[in-house]
Amino acid sequence: MTEIQHVPDDIAEPPPLAARALTGRRALLIGGGVALAAGALGVGLARRAPERAYTADGLRKLTLAWNANAICLAPVLLAKELGIFRNHGLEVELFNFAGPTDQMLEALSTGKADAGIGMIMRWIKPLEQGFDVRLIAGTHGGCIRMSGSRAAGVTPDPKSLAGKVIGLSDINGAAFNTFAVLLKYHGLDPKRDVEWRAYPQPLLGEAIRKGEVQAIADSDPILYKMEQDSRGDLVEVLSNLTKPWDRRVCCVVGAGGLLLRDDPESARALASSLVQAAKLCQGDPEQTARLFAPYAKASVEDIAGVLRTQTHGVHPVGTDLIGDIALYAGELRDIGVMKADTDPQRFAERTVQNLFT
Repeated sequence: MTEIQHVPDDIAEPPPLAARALTGRRALLIGGGVALAAGALGVGLARRAPERAYTADGLRKLTLAWNANAICLAPVLLAKELGIFRNHGLEVELFNFAGPTDQMLEALSTGKADAGIGMIMRWIKPLEQGFDVRLIAGTHGGCIRMSGSRAAGVTPDPKSLAGKVIGLSDINGAAFNTFAVLLKYHGLDPKRDVEWRAYPQPLLGEAIRKGEVQAIADSDPILYKMEQDSRGDLVEVLSNLTKPWDRRVCCVVGAGGLLLRDDPESARALASSLVQAAKLCQGDPEQTARLFAPYAKASVEDIAGVLRTQTHGVHPVGTDLIGDIALYAGELRDIGVMKADTDPQRFAERTVQNLFT
């Protein structure tokens, strides 16, 4: 079994939040629950006993792995801070995990963590490997985009990318999977009509300024900020809310098979908590931004701006989630990312656990 290694991130971990009033709602102390796990996600978690764990006041203890750099996952912190998890009978410990997705899925499938949350386009290919993990809910749509330079002839029309070089941080990652599918939908061959070039994420802006690439693709808030700071040069061409994805889920909650078999009620409570938090985020992105600001290198205004571009009212479960996953699986199969013999519907049905029947 692969040992889960600590992967440094660029988040500046703040001190524990002081108790404070949040508009119209009761705030609870986080108490450092979202601090980086010492050394790695597996440290300490591997020693958890297999039996169910409860607090003295009867709350079910669960661990949830997330990426604290991802603004789109701010509702996770909202659920913790506003007591939504507690109201559903849970005490959820959050661990910031920035490692490869297959390592997170391994942690879930071996019981080192109970559940995790992340971008479906990072998860879907590793899930093909047969990890003992099932998707239980979607939380929102949006959070990754492609922007191009007007000076280089790029316009909001995806066809303007023909013959252009696109920079991204991982040639086999979520950005490629997303935009290869969307380019194909909009009439471009993602392997012949454009060139893909990998750069370290901090160098994407420099690459487009130097003209080495004419467009760049990455997640928010990076692309959002670059667009804001480009003095009108960078124009959004595509995002994972571009048709036909405008009503689809982006980030999903996955639970390990151990939790789903031993305690499906708690897994359902976790999914319900995160869906409720997503609804609150949709209704008040400013409050969510104020709460999340200590954990991101972005202003409250920018965080709220990013959240408003996302669809936190989209959170499919059960058959609706199966439908989204089947669509993604078929599209990724057709561009050669998923196996050629993948049956999209069968893949989706065995990947999603319907806890709400």
